[in-house]
Amino acid sequence: MVKHIILWKLKDMTEEEKAERRKLVKAGLEGLAGRIPGMTEIHVRTEMLPTSTCDMMLDSTFESAEALKGYSVHPEHVHVADTYIRPFIETRLCMDFETKDEREE
Repeated sequence: MVKHIILWKLKDMTEEEKAERRKLVKAGLEGLAGRIPGMTEIHVRTEMLPTSTCDMMLDSTFESAEALKGYSVHPEHVHVADTYIRPFIETRLCMDFETKDEREE
């Protein structure tokens, strides 16, 4: 299994605009569940403590590094990223790593 974790900081905008952007990103990305081959989970975290230094987190799991690569170029993912995410992001941090499938334990 491969975890794909993204942290985003939004560009400067009002708190109302940030709230709307978080809602759109969450709906768009979580709407990909069951639509991307090899993706087993996808969650967007938009509620954070005041101590946080980012605005959103993507937590997703894939069957393999190849499945993650397929997700990155999948037309539905590219549409969501290009429409709702990339134009509004100041900073993006990513960490991908292999993990044991917890369902096998």
